[in-house]
Amino acid sequence: MVAKARAADIAARPSAAWSRASARPSSAPVARPVPEPILSSSPASLDSSVASLALDFAPRLVAWQRQHGRHALPWQQTRDPYRVWLSEIMLQQTQVSTVLGYYQRFLERFPSVRELADAHLDEVLAMWQGLGYYSRARNLHRCAEAVRDHHGGAFPPSAAQLAELPGIGRSTAAAIASFCFDERAAILDGNVKRVLGRLLAFDGDLASSAQEKRLWRHAETLLPTARADMPAYTQGLMDLGASLCSTRSPQCLLCPVQDLCEAQRQGTVEQFPIRTRKLKRSQREHWWLWLEHEGRIWLAQRPARGVWAGLWTLPLFEDEAQLLSQARLLSAQAPQPLPRIEHALTHFDWVLHPRRLHLQQAFQLGEGVWVAREELPRYALPAPLKKLLG
Repeated sequence: MVAKARAADIAARPSAAWSRASARPSSAPVARPVPEPILSSSPASLDSSVASLALDFAPRLVAWQRQHGRHALPWQQTRDPYRVWLSEIMLQQTQVSTVLGYYQRFLERFPSVRELADAHLDEVLAMWQGLGYYSRARNLHRCAEAVRDHHGGAFPPSAAQLAELPGIGRSTAAAIASFCFDERAAILDGNVKRVLGRLLAFDGDLASSAQEKRLWRHAETLLPTARADMPAYTQGLMDLGASLCSTRSPQCLLCPVQDLCEAQRQGTVEQFPIRTRKLKRSQREHWWLWLEHEGRIWLAQRPARGVWAGLWTLPLFEDEAQLLSQARLLSAQAPQPLPRIEHALTHFDWVLHPRRLHLQQAFQLGEGVWVAREELPRYALPAPLKKLLG
């Protein structure tokens, strides 16, 4: 249901016939008629143009989704807000194929929002291992607690109320309300911005909050009039953005709304959506001290805020000199250098240098625990550490 994570293998039929122009023996260039604009290029009159477009766009998208869209995913077989919400959060930044197993295991352990709320955060984080973006898991737990404590254990039935819960943004709230309650609420995640940006040839820079608000208004205008069509419409936007209307090499000939698409008419499909602000990535470098004693490994829990918040990890040092200074207090032996690890996070690339040290004595090193290898699955570890420890 979340467009960012949808696979792109959705079949469809072209909505308009493809014809090849016949060759002409004349050497003079042939002037071709320029098609009339589908939408007004004036921002002032674009709203009325979008309203007219909605009369065709929504019914076509709904019909296409019902015939060609995805219908077999487990979260599509329910209107339970808990299960739909869980899938929406898991599918953010994560592929469907990866989510399937986690979704099933999560529901087996936490079959209701109350059981999730009653669980300890450490257990939730451990169940989340491998999905990444652990702030999602922390917000998942906070949201479950809020539903239990302030809503009687039932998710509120409107997008506006859902958006007030921890970790549920406007688009996610609209998706849940649409799928579970047939609410006429617009979604606008990354893939949907691309679909609508191309459909409207939307010339606003989406790095600007004012322009994003404009696109939100157009997304609301395009909604179908019948509430019963909302689940198929919302899923159709997600399916279209995840398959035919891809970032590169979109399959416009198969698109059910290609003749309504202004960017297709202009031949500028891959120029939309417009976003000028680029993410500036930086690089950080740290050293890990892997302390081991008789098969047990020393782990410390990260702070509640910041990178890897709440996860368990090896002691981390800003430079090798600090690590070696600490190691000399624990052993006369020098720690063993291990191959460096490169780990990409959202805003920066992290280079980690592990150093392994076997101890003769299990010192108590501040706040932390000695963990036997067979107990490691009970602890939420960041992906590179899980890989390092094997």
